Amino acid sequence: MKEEFSWRSRLAASRLLGPEREQTLTRVRSVLGDLRAVLAKLRADPADVAAAKTAAEQLDDLFLLVVVGEFNSGKSAFVNALLGQTVLEEGVTPTTSRIQVLSHGPEVARVSEGSALDRITAPVAILEDLRLVDTPGTNAIDREHEAITQHFIPQADLVLFVTSADRPFTESERSFLAGIREWGKKVVLVINKIDILEKAEEVERVKSFVRESFEALLGVEPEIFAVAARPAFRAKQAGDDAKLAASGFPALEAYLRTTLDAQERFRLKLLNPIGVATRLSSKYADIVGRRLEVLEGDIAEVEAIKSQLDVYEKDLREGFALRMSDIDLILHQFEGRGHEFFEEMIRVGRVFDLVNKSKVKADFEREVVADAPQRIEDKVHDIIDWLVTSDLQQWRVVRERLEQRKSEHAEQIVGKLSGGFEYDRTRLLDTVGKVAQETLRNSDKGREAHRMAESVQNAVTNAALLEVGAVGLGAAVSLIATSSTLDATGIAAAGVMAVLGLFVLPHRRSRAKAELREKISTLRTQLTQALESQFQKEIARSRNRIEETIAPYTRFVRAERDELSQRAGELAKVQSATESLKAGLGG
Repeated sequence: MKEEFSWRSRLAASRLLGPEREQTLTRVRSVLGDLRAVLAKLRADPADVAAAKTAAEQLDDLFLLVVVGEFNSGKSAFVNALLGQTVLEEGVTPTTSRIQVLSHGPEVARVSEGSALDRITAPVAILEDLRLVDTPGTNAIDREHEAITQHFIPQADLVLFVTSADRPFTESERSFLAGIREWGKKVVLVINKIDILEKAEEVERVKSFVRESFEALLGVEPEIFAVAARPAFRAKQAGDDAKLAASGFPALEAYLRTTLDAQERFRLKLLNPIGVATRLSSKYADIVGRRLEVLEGDIAEVEAIKSQLDVYEKDLREGFALRMSDIDLILHQFEGRGHEFFEEMIRVGRVFDLVNKSKVKADFEREVVADAPQRIEDKVHDIIDWLVTSDLQQWRVVRERLEQRKSEHAEQIVGKLSGGFEYDRTRLLDTVGKVAQETLRNSDKGREAHRMAESVQNAVTNAALLEVGAVGLGAAVSLIATSSTLDATGIAAAGVMAVLGLFVLPHRRSRAKAELREKISTLRTQLTQALESQFQKEIARSRNRIEETIAPYTRFVRAERDELSQRAGELAKVQSATESLKAGLGG
C-alpha cells in the first residue's frame, strides 16, 4: 500500500560514518564558537547572540523540519497526511493558532508551554529521527505567534512552505519568505489542494506562477510539489495506491526520503548553523564596516581640526607681526621727533631755555612724547582684542564642525550594539560641543582683554625695573621714554655750561640723540618681548584648551576604530570559514 519511511539514523550515528564528518562537525563547532566570541565582544543584539547559541546547540539535536504557510493553505491536513495519522486538528478556521512541535512518543499527547506553544508526541516512525514544527499562518494577527514562528526559522534544517492552489503565493507569503531569505534556508514549496483544480493544465499554470514568483523573490529555482493532502490521507487510510498516486504525495515523500537520508540529513544539519553563521557574520561585518567608515570620518575631522589649529596659529603669527610693525612705526616716529627736538633745543640761541629744566621737560613731553604712549597702548589693546576675538572664533568653528559632524551621521549609525556605540559617540560629541558652547557663552572679552593687558604691562615694567604701581600701559611707556632721558642727556647741565663754552653744546646734542635712541631701542625691545611672550602664552593656552576639550572624543574614536578593526578581522575569518564549509558540503 504505502512505502514506509526509513529514517533511523540520528546525527550522532551519522558522525560515526567516518572521520571526515567528525572533522567537519568540529570545524562547524569552532566557527560557531568564534562567531559567538565576536558577538560577545561586540555586545550584539541578544536575539542574534541567542540564535548563534541555539545553532551550536542544535548540532546535537534531531533534524528540524518546519512547516509554514497561510492558515488556509491546509498545513495541518498536510502534516497529518505526511505522518499517516491524525495528530493535528483540522478545520476551515485557523485551527493552528499555536506553535506545535511534534516529536516521537509512545502515544499521542499534547503538553502546553506558555500561551502560544504546544509540544505533541506521537508514535510515528519518521519522528524518531526528526522534530516537526507546525506554525500558525503567515497571515496570523497574533504578534506573539509571529515572533515564535520566526524564532523557529533560524533553527530549521529544512522549511516546507505550503501554499494553497486556490490562492498561491499571497502577499503575506511573499513577505514571510522575504523575511527568511537572509537566513539562507533550504525551502521546498508545496502547492496544496490541487484537487480543487479541474485540469492538469491548471496545475501546471499554478506551478509556473509559484516557481517564477519564488525565483524573482529569492533568486533560486525551488523544488515544487503539487499535492492534495486530504485525499492523500484518505488514500493512505484506505490503502488505495491509485488515489494516493493521484494526490501527488508519493513524489514528495520520495524526495523527502532522499533528502532526509543519513548523508543528506547530516549535510543539511550542518548547513543550517553554517547559514546562521553566514547571516550573522555578514550582518555584523556590515555594521562594523559602516561604523568604521563613520569613525574614519571622525578621525579625519579631528585631524582637520588640528590642521585648522595649525593654520590658525600661523595666521595669528603673521597677524601679530603685522600689528607689531604698527607699534614699531610709532616708536620710529617718536625717535624722529626726539632728534628734531634736540636739534632745535640744544643750540646757542636756546641756552636760556635750557636752564629751565621743567620747561624743557614739558616741551619734550608735548612735542616728542606727544600721543605716542596712548597710540602704543591703543595698538596693544587692539592686539589683545584681536587675540581674544580670534580665540572665540576658533571655539565657534570647533563647535560648529562637531555639531555638523553629529547631525550628518545621526541617521547613518546602523545596528544595535548594546555597548552603546551611538550613545558613547553622541555623548562625547555633545560634551565637546557643550564645552565649546559654555566657553563662548561665558567668555567676557573685556575681562580677557584686561587680564592680558595687565600681563603685558607687568612684563614691560618689570623688564624696565620701574615701580609705576597701577598706572596704565600708556603711562608706563611714557615713564620709560622720559624718565632719566633728560637727565641722562645732561640737557640741564648743558644750559649752565653753555655760558662757559659753546663747544659743549654739539657734544651734548649728539649725546642726547644717542641716549634717546638707546632708550627707544630698549623700550622697543622690552615692549616687543613682553608682547611676544604674552602672545606665545595665549596661543598655547588657546590651542591647549581646544585640544584638551576634544581629547576624550579623539581617544574614543581611535580606540573604537582599533577595537572594531579587530572585530572586522575576526568576522572576516568567520565568513571565510563558512564559505569554505559550505563549499565542502555542496551548499
